[in-house]
Amino acid sequence: MEQIKIKYHNPDLVKIEKIAVGDWIDLRAAEDVTLKAGEKAIISLGVSMKLPDGYEAHILPRSSTFKKWGIIQTNHMGVIDNSYSGNNDIWGMPVRAMEDTEIKVNDRICQFRIMKKQPELEFIEVDHLDGADRGGFGSTGAN
Repeated sequence: MEQIKIKYHNPDLVKIEKIAVGDWIDLRAAEDVTLKAGEKAIISLGVSMKLPDGYEAHILPRSSTFKKWGIIQTNHMGVIDNSYSGNNDIWGMPVRAMEDTEIKVNDRICQFRIMKKQPELEFIEVDHLDGADRGGFGSTGAN
């Protein structure tokens, strides 16, 4: 079983647990945040982690995040590289408030999962690709 070393930076933060159903793990706000519509912030998630070798973390809002707090994640998906694993490399969620909102410590605002890192790749320039053309951007090729 893979292990993740975790440091909590707020003693009041509820500890992270893997739930039995689903592949994503909830993360919580580690601070109280008040935002007016249009304001942005990086909300501290209050944790630093050392992921298993060969993995990175992907952070996304929970499905209820916009409905409950009216915030959107500004980069749409956060990627935490394995190298971001120092004692004070604290995870955060960059957000923009679409309406006035208050987020409290321990509100479950996002979720993460770990994914295998992309393998090393080599790019080879060619004059022609043999695959069938699909019909342009945003097209599956079907009419």
